[in-house]
Amino acid sequence: MERKHVTDDDEGKAVVDSSGQKIGMITEVRSGTAYVNADPGLTDTIRSKLGWGDADDDDYALEESRIDTVTDDEVRLKSNF
Repeated sequence: MERKHVTDDDEGKAVVDSSGQKIGMITEVRSGTAYVNADPGLTDTIRSKLGWGDADDDDYALEESRIDTVTDDEVRLKSNF
């Protein structure tokens, strides 16, 4: 099922551009805002998949208006950004 907004369950998902190229990973979802690490290491990936994610200085807030779709596997961004 596809949707347009993120939830806590999306932590650890890949963020991809409109062509499917991976550009980062969601490390935390806080108050409906996803925080993306553009260069996640193994530790970041494991922490997010376990729900232990915390956004830090290396993470960027992803505006909901930039999200095209959220699937079971990834968050795809719109092409016009």
